[in-house]
Amino acid sequence: MKLKKRTIFLAFLDLCAISLILVVYVVPNFKNWWITTSVSTGKHKWFANIFYSDEDIKEVLTNNQVIEIDEEVNLDDITFENEKKDSYDSVYDEQILDREDGALYKLINIKEKDYSGYLVAIYDPSRIQLATSDYYGQSLKMIAEKEKAVVAINASGFNIAQGYANGMVIKNSKLISNYGYNRHGGGLVGFTNKNVLMLTTGNSTEAISKGMRDAVEFGPFLIINGKPATIMGNGGMGTANRTVIAQRKDGIVLFLVIDGRGANGSKGIDMNGLIKILTRYKAYNAANLDGGGSSTLVINNELINNPRGYYGDNWERPLPNAWIVK
Repeated sequence: MKLKKRTIFLAFLDLCAISLILVVYVVPNFKNWWITTSVSTGKHKWFANIFYSDEDIKEVLTNNQVIEIDEEVNLDDITFENEKKDSYDSVYDEQILDREDGALYKLINIKEKDYSGYLVAIYDPSRIQLATSDYYGQSLKMIAEKEKAVVAINASGFNIAQGYANGMVIKNSKLISNYGYNRHGGGLVGFTNKNVLMLTTGNSTEAISKGMRDAVEFGPFLIINGKPATIMGNGGMGTANRTVIAQRKDGIVLFLVIDGRGANGSKGIDMNGLIKILTRYKAYNAANLDGGGSSTLVINNELINNPRGYYGDNWERPLPNAWIVK
């Protein structure tokens, strides 16, 4: 009897090993998904080497990347003309423009087959600013409560161990920090003194001279002057939770947060999916912000989405800063 049980157990292990080999080396697109998702996390990019060589990883990343639009944002294109209409170009345009009189924002549910999340339309971009945490350990909800913010989303990427924001951070037209590095393309993402979303690859001095008042460094830039970036494969960042900030030509700002890693059945989204949503809602300029377990949306001191980390943890991460509406 003991020999029979042992034989069954060994056969089970063999079956598991064979199944794993089939998934890793035979199932289409698994290699792309595993490598790009692992590498995009930064902290856990070594996961990619569990099954694949450095040469495999390099090949996959070459075939999965974002080719950004090589243009400066035309700041004068933003008109700030977004009055309610009697008719709309699409159901998506109606969702944005049909709002209560005097509304500061509108929350729109995003639901597709593999992912779900939220889009927030902000009608007065002058009410948007960058808020920073007072100390390492503050969640988005804590930052929003401290600032008395109506709406808040996460902003910078950051060093989890030490808590500082990666890349440049500008607040009130001053460079307040510049540590670590930005590894996702893009550049400075923020608002000018005229409340236009500026995306620039220039340094902080150049950006401030052009009127930048608040900004963080991240990317990639997904849309510039109405032109979407070219996405090869899944964009090289896999499928995960995402946060995006965008502005329409009529001045309305869009906060987009998509859940992932199984939160409420949402698998997450890649760069192609983000551009699809942003194009539907007429984003004219748009940039990817920190994602994964950092993707968080708070409205009126209530956590709206479902943050989910790499290991399935579902609590709010401590953040260095946030985009808030107040």
